[in-house]
Amino acid sequence: MKAADIRAMSDDQLAEELLKLKKEQFNLRFQKASGQLENTARVRQVRRDVARIKTEQTARARKAAQEKA
Repeated sequence: MKAADIRAMSDDQLAEELLKLKKEQFNLRFQKASGQLENTARVRQVRRDVARIKTEQTARARKAAQEKA
């Protein structure tokens, strides 16, 4: 997922996507522990997508806080 795609999402879409990625990350951890993980690179992709979404959420929150002040 690219940063431009994330910026185009609404706040609700970001929260929904974050929840989906967290569930996937949880499942990937279980697959890794049981030795069933085939695509090891997906763990890194999911982790970075979560970080991108959280970064965008923080940026939006800061922007909203600055507009109130």
